[in-house]
Amino acid sequence: MGKYEELAREIVKYVGGRDNVTGLTHCITRLRFKLADEAAANDEALKNMEGVVTVMKSGGQYQVVIGNHVGEVYEEVCPLLDLEKGEETAKPEKKEKLFDRFVDTISGIFQPILGIMAACGMVKGLNTLFAVLGLYPDTCGGYLIINAVGDALFTFLPLFLGYTSAKKFGLKPMLGLAIGAIMCYPAIQAGSISASMAPLYTLFEGTLFESPVYITFFGLPVISMDYTSTVIPVIFIVYFASKCEKLFNKFVPDLVKFFFVPMLTLLVALPAGFLVIGPVATFASTIIAETVLTIRSFSPMLAGAIVGFTWQILVIFGLHWGFIPVYINNIMTMGYDNVMMPFFACTFATSAVVLAIFIKTKDRKLKEMALPNFISGIFGVTEPAIYGITLPLKKPFIISCIAGGIGGGFYGFFNFRKFMMGGMGIFEFPA
Repeated sequence: MGKYEELAREIVKYVGGRDNVTGLTHCITRLRFKLADEAAANDEALKNMEGVVTVMKSGGQYQVVIGNHVGEVYEEVCPLLDLEKGEETAKPEKKEKLFDRFVDTISGIFQPILGIMAACGMVKGLNTLFAVLGLYPDTCGGYLIINAVGDALFTFLPLFLGYTSAKKFGLKPMLGLAIGAIMCYPAIQAGSISASMAPLYTLFEGTLFESPVYITFFGLPVISMDYTSTVIPVIFIVYFASKCEKLFNKFVPDLVKFFFVPMLTLLVALPAGFLVIGPVATFASTIIAETVLTIRSFSPMLAGAIVGFTWQILVIFGLHWGFIPVYINNIMTMGYDNVMMPFFACTFATSAVVLAIFIKTKDRKLKEMALPNFISGIFGVTEPAIYGITLPLKKPFIISCIAGGIGGGFYGFFNFRKFMMGGMGIFEFPA
């Protein structure tokens, strides 16, 4: 008998048995069940079991907190449910609220990389701090190598999300990884394309959506954007690819299915992504940035409050990129930016909420996650805190948005400005 086999049997028994489980994944410390009927689970029996820390219900999931050995317990639970690892059952699931489904999807995609995200965020922050303190210059080899350690995950985030999204949506994980790699391919990034060639023509000239076209896909215009460090495009492309793969598996002969299905999936999903998903993200970002600029013309405080309140939401969807051109243009033409500046408050609102969770929670594993995410947050990298703690818990996320909005309104009212580019979190103070 395996070390955790008896524990696994008891957990399955008290979550209502095999027939009550419609899906199972795990994160750093928790088994995350989807149950047909949560009322059929015995919360108290599970909480009192040796080997179980506690039980939590969030985002449409029934979460059994195990601890650092959750992976080993998960290995024992899967056979009891007739599940392959990472697979979900074909049993009908109960109807979930839209927001719960959204949180479940985002959590499932980000949970596998939260630990390394927090670690990389701390490395980025500490490296910048040590350089600012004069321990070593930011031009030396040591700084550059440590910066690569901290920055690579965030730069090539579509690779990681391609893999985790594929597991969440039922696509072959290596296909998801390939999609992420393709989206980070240097030659297709907007900066590389615009630097090497003149635009062929301009779409929507004279409108809010004016877009120079540098390349076409067999005559269809491709509106270029930089996909490195982005979140939403790769998730949507992988989701679409998962549907394509299922479709092609139905009619491609078994003899050539091994390589033909992946080939057809990539050849359909990626062009569709570059032609549709990229432009939609670009236009949505543009609309948001222009709306804030319009509001700022008559109420800087209201514009600042909107930026502060919505910034974390925009980061989740990757729509915050619409502010970057405005930010850069303001710095270059006026010598300062006061439009995007209110987002500065969000960094500390998120960090403060995570610190409060660390202080108040009695969940030992949540404490272990909160402290490094707080440190990462004050250094300007809040994604681990958002995806790993505040968003799955929902209420802390709403509180941090409200606090960010109050801070953003304060910044807007007093016309806070940033005079140089670079630096996040505490490193924005010198700017």
